[in-house]
Amino acid sequence: MTITGTYVPSPSEWVRQQVDTIEETGTTESVDIQGRPVVLLTMNGVTGTVRKVPLMRVEHDGVYAAVASKGGAPEHPKWYANLRKNPVLEVQDGDRTWVAKARELEGAERDEWWARCVEAFPNYAEYQRNTERLIPVFALEPHDPS
Repeated sequence: MTITGTYVPSPSEWVRQQVDTIEETGTTESVDIQGRPVVLLTMNGVTGTVRKVPLMRVEHDGVYAAVASKGGAPEHPKWYANLRKNPVLEVQDGDRTWVAKARELEGAERDEWWARCVEAFPNYAEYQRNTERLIPVFALEPHDPS
């Protein structure tokens, strides 16, 4: 297991509720965000705790994306710093969980993934218009921790 430490639930009530539902049912299919599917990311936080966050499901050829949109807020979501410091995480899609490594995307590769992200969740385009920061996108690639 690559994720160590004590799980600390999110201060956000909707995030806590979604994580609780996923854990109770054993599948991400038990929740959605605005009618669209989600994946669950489990990561080591910058403080050494375990953090869990449901994000929109964006997948292409077995690689997933994590979009640090925070609804177009001027600052990154807290989990952004977690992935920058601790890029190895667990991804759950449906009832399947695996280890992945997050890699922040730049340039043309980010643009290509951004189009996929907006296709999966069109609100991302509005979120980008609502903030001056470039919304970060991570590729979550399968990782063999051995």
